[in-house]
Amino acid sequence: MGTVRGCEIPEDLMYNVDTNVWLRREDDGSVTIGMTSYACALAGQIVSYTPKGAGKDIKKDKSAATVESGKWVGPLKSPVSGTVLSSNEDVAKDPGLINKDPYGSGWIAKLTPADFAGDSGELKTGADVLVAFEEKMTTDGFGGC
Repeated sequence: MGTVRGCEIPEDLMYNVDTNVWLRREDDGSVTIGMTSYACALAGQIVSYTPKGAGKDIKKDKSAATVESGKWVGPLKSPVSGTVLSSNEDVAKDPGLINKDPYGSGWIAKLTPADFAGDSGELKTGADVLVAFEEKMTTDGFGGC
């Protein structure tokens, strides 16, 4: 587990650093996506979660869900194109799970990727993601989680 300015950044996941979204490739070829701890720190306490429904096709960098906090409403942009397999029922009941466990029980959606190899080439992982988030936090003037 990596940490940048107090924000946990698991190095075994893939990230779109620009949109603060993580992706985990599952054994069955599907992907799970969610908000980073950095995104949670920026947004504050999440109070609402409106996911796209199962069967919905999503293009890369388009909304897989809308999340809302006391100071922000916006899309969680999918890091890959694909079809929604499921959304997180637990988060629908308790959106605060996103803040409490962004990389575990607070996941946002599971997708069947349309072109994983093509879409995932720009995603960061490992030590590269820690450097990229440090640069982003510096540019954003972020003090820490």
